[in-house]
Amino acid sequence: MTEQKVAVVTGASSGIGAATARGLAAAGFRVVLAARRGDRIEALAKEVGGVARVLDVTDRAAVDAFAASLDRVDVLVNNAGGALGAESVEESDPADWLAMYQVNVLGVLHVTQALLPALRASGDGTILVLSSTAGFIAYEGGGGYVAAKHGTHALAATLRLELCGEPIRVIEIAPGMVRTEGFAVTRFRGDEQKAAAVYAGVAEPLTAEDVADTVVWAVTRPSHVNVDLLVVRPRAQAAQHKVHRESTPNE
Repeated sequence: MTEQKVAVVTGASSGIGAATARGLAAAGFRVVLAARRGDRIEALAKEVGGVARVLDVTDRAAVDAFAASLDRVDVLVNNAGGALGAESVEESDPADWLAMYQVNVLGVLHVTQALLPALRASGDGTILVLSSTAGFIAYEGGGGYVAAKHGTHALAATLRLELCGEPIRVIEIAPGMVRTEGFAVTRFRGDEQKAAAVYAGVAEPLTAEDVADTVVWAVTRPSHVNVDLLVVRPRAQAAQHKVHRESTPNE
């Protein structure tokens, strides 16, 4: 009997991470859900028959301990990330830039380094990095997040070159406009009105489930097929600065 494959998902407590955990479980994986909010991942782990592990990806000692606790890893989904603030470069807080770099870049680095031996040992490993279209195109008010996601993209592209010839795929999924619980609210420091304005007039931004569906599809391609980079946007968003917004009755 073939042993069940194991997929690790970071940032699995909500949004894209939670949806991805559900999708991978439905695809037959035993999912290890890693995130800081233990209550959320415990509930989700029970729902999908997975394992919950409280983890801060910016804490290298904790990441190493997490890696040592796993017997097998076939798939790693580096999903933990986030944005803080929308100030200009001139007005932004360097502490926000540092926090974004730590989770979006160093977090991916920590977890990937720690789990590479297990992924290699699987004989058919997959590392998937959730980046962003912000990793390719700059926009006003996004300097720190754009810089961090450029770093995420560079990490994935470099890793793919360095692992060429080994039985490990490196996949990058770069979503555009996705409406998930908390992302924009966190970015705007709890301001629900500013968060809602990001999606104003956009009939159907992507959902967490849309992105998760893309992740599961990429991960479950035949072993010799590597989806190097997949950009996924809602139909209403043609580019970073080109978004169709429908008028509201009050306009």
